[in-house]
Amino acid sequence: MYSMADSTLPDSVDGHGSLTKKSREKSTVSGMATLTREERRRRRRATQKYRMAHATRERVRVEAFNVAFGELRKLLPTIPPDKKLSKIEILRLAICYIMYLNQFLET
Repeated sequence: MYSMADSTLPDSVDGHGSLTKKSREKSTVSGMATLTREERRRRRRATQKYRMAHATRERVRVEAFNVAFGELRKLLPTIPPDKKLSKIEILRLAICYIMYLNQFLET
């Protein structure tokens, strides 16, 4: 049986190591031209180059996300001012602060 960690397995092999009906039909005609669009996408995504590029994009996305939360955090009043807040606490505090400012402007 194959493990989930082995991402280089062909898509035509089921969890028990045997070919699926669809892939048995395709195995008679060899070559990449017989692969479905989904199978080609899965094989491309299984390459080391693709995984490394995806991991890099994800790190950049997470870093930008964390920078945005940091900037939002600087705009919110807290006591003490350097108190470490979780992301959900930052969002909840921002909501409360916006509601407070709206009430302040209305009165």
